[in-house]
Amino acid sequence: MRPLRLDMAGFTVFRDETTVDFTDADYFALVGPTGSGKSTVLDAICFALYGTVPRWGGTRGIGNALAPSATEARVRLVFESAGARYVATRVVRRDGRGNVKTAGAGLQLMPPGFDVTRLDTGMSLEDLGDVLAGTPAEMDEAVVSAVGLPYEQFTSCVVLPQGQFADFLHAKPATRQQILVNLLGLHVYEEVQTRASARASKAENQLQIVDQNLDALADASDEAVEQAADRLAAMRELTAAVEQAVPRLREVRDKETELAAARDAIAQELAALSGVRTPSGSAQVAQAAAAARTGAEAASAAVRSAEEREEKVRGELAAAGDAGSLGLMLDRHIEFDRLTGQAEWFQGEVSVAEVEYKDAVSAAELAQHAHLGAEQLLEQARLDYSEAQTVDRAIALRAHLTAGHDCPVCAQPVTTVPAMPEGSAVQAAERQGKAARAAADVAAKAWKQRDAVARELERGLDRKRAQFEHHKSRLAEVKAALADSPGQDALKAQLAELTRLQRKLDDAGAEVRTAREAQRRAQRAVAVAEDQQRTAWRSFDTVRDAVARFGPPPADRDDLAGAWTALVGWAQESARQRETARAEAAAAVETAAGQTRQARAEVLTLFTDAGLDAPSGNADADLIRAAAVAAERAEGAWQRLHERQQQAQAYAEQRADLVRTHRVAKSLSGHLRANNFERWLLEEALDLLVSGASRILRELTGEQYELMHDKGEFYVIDQHDAGLRRGVRTLSGGETFQASLALALALSEQLAGMSTTAASLESIVLDEGFGTLDSGTLDVVAATLENLAARGDRMVGVVTHVHALAERVPVRFEVHKDARTAHVERVGL
Repeated sequence: MRPLRLDMAGFTVFRDETTVDFTDADYFALVGPTGSGKSTVLDAICFALYGTVPRWGGTRGIGNALAPSATEARVRLVFESAGARYVATRVVRRDGRGNVKTAGAGLQLMPPGFDVTRLDTGMSLEDLGDVLAGTPAEMDEAVVSAVGLPYEQFTSCVVLPQGQFADFLHAKPATRQQILVNLLGLHVYEEVQTRASARASKAENQLQIVDQNLDALADASDEAVEQAADRLAAMRELTAAVEQAVPRLREVRDKETELAAARDAIAQELAALSGVRTPSGSAQVAQAAAAARTGAEAASAAVRSAEEREEKVRGELAAAGDAGSLGLMLDRHIEFDRLTGQAEWFQGEVSVAEVEYKDAVSAAELAQHAHLGAEQLLEQARLDYSEAQTVDRAIALRAHLTAGHDCPVCAQPVTTVPAMPEGSAVQAAERQGKAARAAADVAAKAWKQRDAVARELERGLDRKRAQFEHHKSRLAEVKAALADSPGQDALKAQLAELTRLQRKLDDAGAEVRTAREAQRRAQRAVAVAEDQQRTAWRSFDTVRDAVARFGPPPADRDDLAGAWTALVGWAQESARQRETARAEAAAAVETAAGQTRQARAEVLTLFTDAGLDAPSGNADADLIRAAAVAAERAEGAWQRLHERQQQAQAYAEQRADLVRTHRVAKSLSGHLRANNFERWLLEEALDLLVSGASRILRELTGEQYELMHDKGEFYVIDQHDAGLRRGVRTLSGGETFQASLALALALSEQLAGMSTTAASLESIVLDEGFGTLDSGTLDVVAATLENLAARGDRMVGVVTHVHALAERVPVRFEVHKDARTAHVERVGL
């Protein structure tokens, strides 16, 4: 795996959008002060791929990914593995309740030739190629498949966390053994042993179940299956025999049914002929109809006579005059008398109203004159008040006059100062003015009241005059209308005659209505009688139609009683003839019934001979169905035994497989339970690891040092000192770094070789505290890294704040931090 580009925003100290471009950085250093965010760049690479960071204590506390007070963190890594380019993206957000969750995760395979420098820093999940994973769960498997290493092996081979670089070199044998178990995944054999033991137990339990099932199928033997097959063949023979015998049975039964039908037909004819009887009251029905028709004719004649009398009275009434005109003329006589009596009263009312109106007008004129006088007195009071004001002002000036001096108003010498009068002229004038105002108000009110009374009386006089004129006009109209009147007495006599004729007409109308009601009753009686007669004939026709197929004699439609007598006589004679035919038909039916019973008994014998109970049904289909059911049951019994036999064979085969599985699983569990197998694997792994590390160490030290192990302890062989063997704890800082780096590289190669996926170890990044090394050791470390980078088989990166080391690295990513966020700046090639 080789990183190409890293984009971050809101991730721990990188609050703002930050991009680190590794495209052509084969050997680089992340430099900067302590705490500036150098290791955070490596954390972002691990987080983008695996969703966690070594410094988070091995937990997946994604809340650590958010920058302080940030609500969202985005990380996108573009990397190359085995010649293919991928982009991994993770987004986490904090919701309103403070919970931090993964909002997006994805892995995409980029198309060939895609220029990563064209990517912006938005870090959205837009389509950058084929989607390999779209959820955190899918990311776990997809990243391991693309990178070739799980998280634990990735942090031991590609990104080596700070402080753990030389742990493996200086560890105790037991600790180193456990590290190898964890890194190389040797604990999988313990899991294999556990699963083998579980599989052996499961197979043993399944064997018990299979044995129980075999015991339950013990009845499905070959002999039982053969007996069931014989029984099936017998039932099929029975079915064939029954199907052969049933047609003969059906033939004799059909003959019996045919004879019985003929017998029943004769019996039905006898029953129909026996039911022909004359109903009671047939003769009275015709007599009642004739009497009803006679009554109806008499009622019709009475109606005609009453209508003629009513029409005669109606003519007399029309000749006597119009009662409405006579009544109207009489009402006008009465109105004329009333209007003549009221004329003098209306004239008196008008005269009284004229007098009252004149008196009111005189009183209003007097009140008006009094009002005008009061207004003149009020105007005089206003003038007096003005003069009093002038007098009071002049008196007020007297207080400023002095005898012998000039008057301030007229500028004339004052000889004598007049005496000051008692009281104020204005006050006296005000009292007179108030009295005049009150008198004027009273006079005005009296004048308005009398004027209103006069006007009201004038309107009343006008109304009474109009009423009197209207009364005289109506009296003239009524008098003119009575010019041709014969007089009240003559009118009253004519009205009396009209009243008498009207009563006579009413009586004639009542007589007509009574005659019509009698006619309707007679007609209803005719209808009832005729309906009864029709009902009687329908009854006759019904009875005759029931026996019409036997050829009854024709009926006289004018004589209902005679028709019944002829029909009943014929029916009795025909019934005597059919009595003999019915007896002969009954004997033939009995003979056919015997033949049917014999044929059925022969069929039932087939069932009893086959060991079956005789069917209870009487229908021919019941016999065939019973035989078919017996054959189906026999076939079902044979089929069930056959299936159970096959099940027993299947269980037997399954039991053999389970026995083999149990033996293999139990044997494998026993072998893996011993510690020798794991110890042998660890020794083999350690031999391979030391051999590879020794080869790398020789390359790094110019063939000076080799690495070996003895009883779990690491030693170095110094070829420049006659092959002296030294313990690793005696090495200097630079030598320790070289040995640890050789082990790290060999360990990464071993993990890649033992990985189940195609791991591509194309880079290694060391996050180690180089500041503790002296200048000589630091020079060795720098040379070692340069030699490693010069090999050209992988990208080499270091994380350091030591300038002496950083200056020797061709590409540097300087990391610095301000009060808000951290920044990354590339320096060098």
